[in-house]
Amino acid sequence: MESMGLKVFGDIFRGKRVLITGHTGFKGSWLALWLHELGAEVAGLALLPDTSPSHFELVGLRDIMNHIEGDIRDPHLVNETFETAKPEIVFHLAAQALVRDSYDNPKKTFDTNIGGTVNILEAVRVSSSVKAAVVITSDKCYENKEWVWGYRENDPMGGHDLYSASKGATEIVCSAYRRSFFDKAGRGPHIGFATVRAGNVIGGGDWARDRIIPDCIRALSANKSIVIRNPNATRPWQHVLDPLSGYLFLAQQLLNDPDRFSGAWNFGPADIEHINVEELAKRFVTAWGEGRIELVESNRSAPHEANLLRLSIDKAAYELGWFPVLNGSTAIDWTVNWYKDWQEGDKNLREISLDQVHEYTGIALGKNAKWVDQSQKLKA
Repeated sequence: MESMGLKVFGDIFRGKRVLITGHTGFKGSWLALWLHELGAEVAGLALLPDTSPSHFELVGLRDIMNHIEGDIRDPHLVNETFETAKPEIVFHLAAQALVRDSYDNPKKTFDTNIGGTVNILEAVRVSSSVKAAVVITSDKCYENKEWVWGYRENDPMGGHDLYSASKGATEIVCSAYRRSFFDKAGRGPHIGFATVRAGNVIGGGDWARDRIIPDCIRALSANKSIVIRNPNATRPWQHVLDPLSGYLFLAQQLLNDPDRFSGAWNFGPADIEHINVEELAKRFVTAWGEGRIELVESNRSAPHEANLLRLSIDKAAYELGWFPVLNGSTAIDWTVNWYKDWQEGDKNLREISLDQVHEYTGIALGKNAKWVDQSQKLKA
């Protein structure tokens, strides 16, 4: 049966050569799986997964894509990858993605997130095949003033901690490359080029450290309490498929009209879905059916992390026509269901993941996702 996802994206990715950096990570592996289902010829450049288990290994991505193992800090490898894959579309997700790790190894964080991105941008600049590129940064790229309203794409970049600073700097570098090389008046190839900022994603297959859902799974699997140190930290939580749908939809429009859609974009949840860590953990335990939560006093010497962070998706809604599909409760239910299927040990996790992709795109074809109809209007 034809994937519903093909209908959502108008068959735009079928046969397209797509390169993903960071495809062994949580978001990258879901994106690679989805793109393969959409008929793309997918290649990926990444380090081996840094967790075991990993979504990348469990869904067998090695068998359905061109997996290239390596570090984006190596410019020669990056160039060789582009020469071999000859990508038409690039999604750059590879990064050092943990705030706490940025304190332990700041140089690696800056070398990877800024220097590695420059290597990718240089490869794009000299490529004769790339028509669209999407660089994924983070909602933490903004100079966080703990505002109660969401940050917009034209708000200042910044970052108190090293990870956030690296993402803010990456955005500035990308903006300079776009205006210097990729715009119509630039000195390089005229392509669709965008940066995207998403909130905290949840979903099946994430085992990273210092993330609330993996922490919940580890605690529940060991029959231990879920320990929460910053219960009031509020984030724009969303299911992983929501921002990924935004990235795919944006790439589609970058191919159609690069001048109109190049630039920076936020892809977050509806404002009502901005909840704190304690509330998210409570909802997860309720959906799981058992578990206990332990609140502990935060260590004053612990690395700084923002307490309140919100994203405005007004630009994506009004200019791109994209809206999130899943509400918070559904996102948690899907996440719980995925991990329970994994816990049983005899399920095909690729099929389980694709079932969720198909269900997501089925909902997107219905009344809850106005961006499906909007995508056709934007082509006119």
